[in-house]
Amino acid sequence: MNFFLASLSIFMEIALAAIVDDFSCAANGVYTSAATACANTISDQACAVFYQESSPNSGFPLPGNSVQRPYKCYSVNANGGAVSADMKKAAISTCPKTCGMCCLTPAYNCPNAPCKFIFRVDQKKINFIVPSMDCNTVTPSQCLSPIWRELIAKNCPAACGFCNDGGCVDGVNDCANDITICTNVVMQDFVNQYCKKTCGRCNGSNPSKPTCTKYPGDSSSACAAWAANGYCTNDFYTDAQRRLYCATTCKIC
Repeated sequence: MNFFLASLSIFMEIALAAIVDDFSCAANGVYTSAATACANTISDQACAVFYQESSPNSGFPLPGNSVQRPYKCYSVNANGGAVSADMKKAAISTCPKTCGMCCLTPAYNCPNAPCKFIFRVDQKKINFIVPSMDCNTVTPSQCLSPIWRELIAKNCPAACGFCNDGGCVDGVNDCANDITICTNVVMQDFVNQYCKKTCGRCNGSNPSKPTCTKYPGDSSSACAAWAANGYCTNDFYTDAQRRLYCATTCKIC
């Protein structure tokens, strides 16, 4: 009897540890690294309260695990079932990390550069093109590295949340904190190498004159996380909303 109960308990744990109904950001039955690569746009604590675990102490989605994501992330039903587009949209805009849906946010939901292999027989000569990097091997530390960021933005934007950047990124993360460096004569070598997006130096473009020398301060401490999820570019938000909360991060005068 005890053996039967133990076996039943193990079976139930295995059954609970499975993604059902909505399989976003998952492959081979487990969540991918892109499932939780972003940040929630509201606090993690608030997300955990609103999007409660699908069963007590089951945990939340993480790369490599297969726990059932909170049912509210995708369904109007308390125990899941039918997938609701509206529920998913709400989860993606507020708590994508908690719900394991980062790959669906504007910053991560785009195609990487395709791996092109072009074979052409020309006088017994075969020409072929290989991809410059394997997007599946990009690590979080590379996403922050001045050495890798520009190459990743052009070839693997979905790997690091660069989908909204058009292949143009800053080599370091704090260029926008003081945009006067864009016109500071002694800073131009640094700007041209590490602050291309903030100062308009991508693709060999001429330096662009900032429309203002200093942006109003951000009124929210979550602006960096919101921007990573498309707050500064998503049409869902108005310019007035962006300026009110994240003028510096979104570069709005």
